[in-house]
Amino acid sequence: MRKRGKYVILSLVFLVLGFMISYSYQFTKWHSANHISNRQWTNEYQYRRMLIEQEQLNRDLQKELFEKQKKVRKIEEKFANEEQILFNLVEDVEKLRMYTGKIAVKGKGVEVTLADASYVPTEENANNYIVHESHVFKVVNELLISGASAVAINGQRLSKDSYISCNGPVITVDGNQFPAPFVITAIGNPDVLYPALNIAGGVRDQLIEDNIVVKMAKKDEIVLDPIIHSEQNA
Repeated sequence: MRKRGKYVILSLVFLVLGFMISYSYQFTKWHSANHISNRQWTNEYQYRRMLIEQEQLNRDLQKELFEKQKKVRKIEEKFANEEQILFNLVEDVEKLRMYTGKIAVKGKGVEVTLADASYVPTEENANNYIVHESHVFKVVNELLISGASAVAINGQRLSKDSYISCNGPVITVDGNQFPAPFVITAIGNPDVLYPALNIAGGVRDQLIEDNIVVKMAKKDEIVLDPIIHSEQNA
């Protein structure tokens, strides 16, 4: 009986000791797991906060970038407008120089040749069969009205101050005398200038009616030198 009692007591001691060991192990495990969990949560919280702050910073930077891009576009538009204005001014200056004969010009156009009649009846007045300044004026005026940007007579470039006079079979252009035939060249759209001269009852028909020999041709390239004023004309 004593031995049995002893075994019972030892069994109870071992049982309690085992329970205590098991409890201590479970408690240590739970505490360790709970400690790790709290640390992970703290780290995750910090990471999340950093991520949110970084995202906010990115949004602010992106907004600032959009504002700067908007300013850059406005500056580019301003420069583009100024460049276009400058280009237009340069283009206008070139056109004015071309119209005033300050620079040489080249382009498509037409060539009109006026020649005296090849046959003059003996009983007729010879003046009725030669080219006069009025005939030249008709051609020049029609070309200018039709959009010619530059006109020359026998290579003599015309300007706003040009004058043409007739002295028998010779025509004087800005002090320079030219005999017939008179070659009038004009730079402009040949598809406009040529039909303007050939219109029914127009310049060409009037010249032919005045016994003038008229030849006309479209030209792919006409070169007119700038006007050189002589000391007499200056």
